Amino acid sequence: MRSSIKQGTLYVVATPLGNLEDITLRALRVLKEVGVIAAEDTRHSRNLLRHFEIATPLTSYYDQIERRKAPQLVEALKNGKSVALISDAGTPGIADPGYRLVQAAIAAGVRVEAVPGPSAVAAALSVAGLPTDRFAFDGFVPVKPGARRRLFEDLAHEPRTIVVYEAARRLAACLQDLHAVLGNRQVVVVRELTKLFEEIVRGPVVDVMAQLQQRGAPTELQGEVTLLIAGGVPAVVDAEELSAAIQRLRGEGLSLKEIARTLARERGLSRRDVYQAGLALGPNEKI
Repeated sequence: MRSSIKQGTLYVVATPLGNLEDITLRALRVLKEVGVIAAEDTRHSRNLLRHFEIATPLTSYYDQIERRKAPQLVEALKNGKSVALISDAGTPGIADPGYRLVQAAIAAGVRVEAVPGPSAVAAALSVAGLPTDRFAFDGFVPVKPGARRRLFEDLAHEPRTIVVYEAARRLAACLQDLHAVLGNRQVVVVRELTKLFEEIVRGPVVDVMAQLQQRGAPTELQGEVTLLIAGGVPAVVDAEELSAAIQRLRGEGLSLKEIARTLARERGLSRRDVYQAGLALGPNEKI
């Protein structure tokens, strides 16, 4: 039975990652019937709408204007307008703009509905061949080498399958840092998912780097990458010993941030776990 659009409702609509046949019938109906579509990149989204002959008005909604644009859209929703939120590909809010608009709409008492569909995280997990009963998604890998290595240090003892996003042109440097920090961990590189040149490379990170190197300059790779990393062995933490180490380093004048970095490196712990343990010990003038 065909349902109608609810006025004053925010629809969070998933759109194809690449292959346009992956859009759902419900998504097409919603995009045709809402009052306005808030799109991450209106130029990109016009191609999608033109293909399906959808004439709904578009408005921009990307990272740099999200704080300013969210209140305007919420006001329109409160006045009875229906709005569809889409990103360039996949599900809005998953490492894409959308969180602030959804949060603001909920706070204003506006109805929010999901129109589910493609997601790079779910699609990559389904074909990776790594455990999927539990996984951790950590968004985009930092661009700067130092921050990238710190991310991998934090994830060293994460037991779940890890999923991150990376640009293909930075993949070689990312894998080198991953190997330096995590060793020859099993990884899966999923590039250009559902698109014409889709590629999946599986194996220990050294083998994956070698396969990519054989094709020429890895920095010339194009497109988006979903990178999956096999989980590690959880670190065993002796709470009393960790507390004593934190207090000792406090006494040496280190800040809590410096303590977390030092103990994480020395003991193979998560910096976040060390930091939280330090906070639990109470305030200290050295923090």
